[in-house]
Amino acid sequence: MTADKVEDESAGEKPRARWGSHIEFLLAGIGLAVGTGNVWRFPYLAQKNGGGAFLIPYFVMLLVEGLPLFFMELALGQRFQKGSIAVWKQIRPYLKGIGIAQVIVSFNMVVYYPIVMTWCGYYFYLSFMNPLPWTKCDNTTADYECCHNDSSKYYWYVSALQATTSISEPGGFVPGVIISWTVGWVITYACLFKGPESTGKAAYFTATFPYVVLICLFFRGVTLPGAGRGLAVFFTPDFAKLIDPNVWVDAAGQIFFSLSVGFGSLICFASYNPVKNNCVKDASFISIIN
Repeated sequence: MTADKVEDESAGEKPRARWGSHIEFLLAGIGLAVGTGNVWRFPYLAQKNGGGAFLIPYFVMLLVEGLPLFFMELALGQRFQKGSIAVWKQIRPYLKGIGIAQVIVSFNMVVYYPIVMTWCGYYFYLSFMNPLPWTKCDNTTADYECCHNDSSKYYWYVSALQATTSISEPGGFVPGVIISWTVGWVITYACLFKGPESTGKAAYFTATFPYVVLICLFFRGVTLPGAGRGLAVFFTPDFAKLIDPNVWVDAAGQIFFSLSVGFGSLICFASYNPVKNNCVKDASFISIIN
């Protein structure tokens, strides 16, 4: 199907919203790709699967899986100028289920991911206290021995989560967590309520802030005692791990998380671009930045 034909078929429809500028789309794509998975999931997988050797299956999967799927989703959204479900339905009605599945996956992400951000916001607020509430115990603590052995873990389970011994005991509400959760959803609404117009403006922050965090964590990490030894252990390749198929499975899975392919979000983002935009260049640029 040609671009001109798509434009003709969409002539009678309401004009599609557009990004304020092309840089806003690029920043939104980068913000979608770069997130907490780059901070904790990739280092964990690399350490688990052979250190520096993990980069081999990661880059192989990036080339054979990540880039083709990333380009495909951008091309589909840009060509058909529609969201995920409508795109797959227009290609073939029987493929509508792919779009529905992508929406379900995205919904599952929306259910749990804001909770992770809630905890981050809650701890960000607590980090301004002096002393930090999870660094000490007092004699009034019910389980002093447990708190004394690992005060940070004790604070996490008892104060932040208020974890109980069984699912039948709901526990209490933590005001700080509720406030953090509410603030998070208000910010999310503010970023989305005007479609690409508001999302594009928010991308100037959401796409750049993760890099600020990564840089801060890097310099903090390399200045800690034993950092050199830790980096040596982390990057020393264990090539024997490469014969384990689970290592390649982890690399393939990380590509989905890292580039956010398969969720339908890229199709939606690209649908706000002009039909004849150079999506090959965009796919390559965002993947390299990620």
